[in-house]
Amino acid sequence: MKANEIKKGMVIELDNKKILIRSIFVQSPHSRGGSTLYKTVGSDISSGQKFERSFKGDEVVNQIDVSRRAVQLLFHDSDSYTFMDSESYDQFLVTADNLKEEAIFLYDGLENLSALISEGECLGIELPAHMAFEITECSPAIKGSSSSARTKPATLTTGLVVQVPEYLTPGENIKINTETREFISKA
Repeated sequence: MKANEIKKGMVIELDNKKILIRSIFVQSPHSRGGSTLYKTVGSDISSGQKFERSFKGDEVVNQIDVSRRAVQLLFHDSDSYTFMDSESYDQFLVTADNLKEEAIFLYDGLENLSALISEGECLGIELPAHMAFEITECSPAIKGSSSSARTKPATLTTGLVVQVPEYLTPGENIKINTETREFISKA
């Protein structure tokens, strides 16, 4: 496969590492002789290490066949997470090191996750684009504040801290963008 065919969510093999592509930026040439560059940002599935690299459009990369399966997080402990396939009820154990980025969004019983499965092995987890959480802690609401005014930090049930409009109070449910970790709306 050529680099200009890389898409978000694909898994490629590079230097014996499996890389999950999280985003792609296309940089067009500024001069006649230049070639279009495809800057990829992702992470090494086995180590969780951040990955950034630019490819020329005609460079060849090795894509790994990955299937996405709907899973539920059954439970977790300090060093691993146990997921269950929603259709076959197979269980997958994923180390906490492989889920560093996603861990702050995970809690026992969570559904609507996708597992990346290759050759019977769970390589990682993909979160939905938006998730709902309850605010557990934030400063009190200010009377007369509008929804577009200032923001304040709020702690969610998983420990994630996000900026929310100042009219929100503990106990309210909100939607969060899992990629940017930003408040979207009340749930």
